[in-house]
Amino acid sequence: MDPKAVKSDLVLILDYGSQYTHLITRRIRSLNIFSLCISGTSSLETITSHSPKAVILSGGPHSVHSVNSPTFPSGFVEWAQKGGIFVLGICYGLQLIVQRLGGLVEVGEEQEYGRMEIEVAKNLGIFGNKKVGDKQVVWMSHGDEAVKLPDGFEVVARSQQGAVAAVENREMRFFGLQYHPEVTHSPEGMDTLRYFLFDVCEVSAGWNMENILDEEIKVINDTVGPEEHVICALSGGVDSTVAATLVHKAIGDRLHCVFVDNGLLRYKERERVMETFESDLHLPVTCVDASNEFLDKLKGVLDPEMKRKIIGKEFISIFDAFAHELEKKLGRKPAYLVQGTLYPDVIESCPPPGSGKTCSHTIKSHHNDEVRQLGRILNVPDAFLKRHPFPGSWPCYILRQVDEIFIQAIKDAGLYDSIWQAFAVFLPIRSVGVQGDQRTHSHVVALRAVTSQDGMTADWYYFEHKFLDDVTRKICNSVRGVNRVVQDITSKPPSTIEWE
Repeated sequence: MDPKAVKSDLVLILDYGSQYTHLITRRIRSLNIFSLCISGTSSLETITSHSPKAVILSGGPHSVHSVNSPTFPSGFVEWAQKGGIFVLGICYGLQLIVQRLGGLVEVGEEQEYGRMEIEVAKNLGIFGNKKVGDKQVVWMSHGDEAVKLPDGFEVVARSQQGAVAAVENREMRFFGLQYHPEVTHSPEGMDTLRYFLFDVCEVSAGWNMENILDEEIKVINDTVGPEEHVICALSGGVDSTVAATLVHKAIGDRLHCVFVDNGLLRYKERERVMETFESDLHLPVTCVDASNEFLDKLKGVLDPEMKRKIIGKEFISIFDAFAHELEKKLGRKPAYLVQGTLYPDVIESCPPPGSGKTCSHTIKSHHNDEVRQLGRILNVPDAFLKRHPFPGSWPCYILRQVDEIFIQAIKDAGLYDSIWQAFAVFLPIRSVGVQGDQRTHSHVVALRAVTSQDGMTADWYYFEHKFLDDVTRKICNSVRGVNRVVQDITSKPPSTIEWE
């Protein structure tokens, strides 16, 4: 499909700080529709410059009746009306539409969080493929609710508690969903988005990763210039590896990668990833062993947020030293730093400097699939692309041994590709046990494995009892100092995937 035609069917997402905002972008792209995400407080000029066919107002942690709550710019409604633009508000976005167009949003008498059943009240636009009375389970996450709709709007679905779950004004082409259709916990959510985009908005599919590869390379070359050098921070994860491969394809050996062994890696992680970098991808990589420096600075620190800050500061120090050495070698200062990351990194963190984001609330300041699609196009080995995200739980000697046994058992059982992330957690408690006819007072480890599409939500993986029995016996028999193994069976939410 012609790139201009693809962009003429752009769906623009205005981000108001929801942890799921970029997930909306991904879901739309999975339908082969071109979509972009920008700040919800962008100027009207910025919004109109993209010439979108539809605009989606994301959810967010704010309340529309709070002072300084984020909103779309003055003139947005008039522009959408004049241009025939379709607008869909999700969660906070629905409440924003209601409040700005003359309705009323108040604190709900009964807040709705988690799975909730809704019922279609009217067979209209956004639920045009549903019948009145049809029910579905959706994922709610709101404390406020719309209690009075603007003129011309109708309720098209309600929750089991009677709250407004979906609204629309067909004449204005404004729609709203109080729930999150983009998350996997809304099983029919993608059907609703698909129907809205294709049947209501009549957006054409045509976007794919191949369409943007050449464009991204052009952007890199235009940004970097013909003579500038770039440093890439390689973590060994899929995201930074694909980012490095993309930049290397664009500028060749003017890219200088650095892989830092911080002493917190998995068993033989350093050797395994360096082999892939050098033998398979032929990336120019320097390995810096800074394990002692990291571990010395982390000694005695218990607070996980403080650990992250220490680690982040040490990484910056190492990259800075590497840049100075490279400058001496090249006779010129490297101009850019490349770093790859996933959507959860962006959403579940404070807005990064220069991002233009102002609406997010911090969930955690670090985390660990479109990037895989791009990696396949760039011929990154498939086995590497299927690697689980690196766990944020801080390893120790015992944890590494247990983690290696657990992951290898998963691979041997043919389960690795069915699990999004798995790891072992070393717990700071001791347990009484009996080993070799002797009383022991040893350590406890927890096994964590989850299924997910993106890390934003997750369910625990249901292992067969025989697998758990086998792996527990192997851990207790092989790892000195461990006499008890437990499994974490908590979903996200309410927990996060990782431990700390």
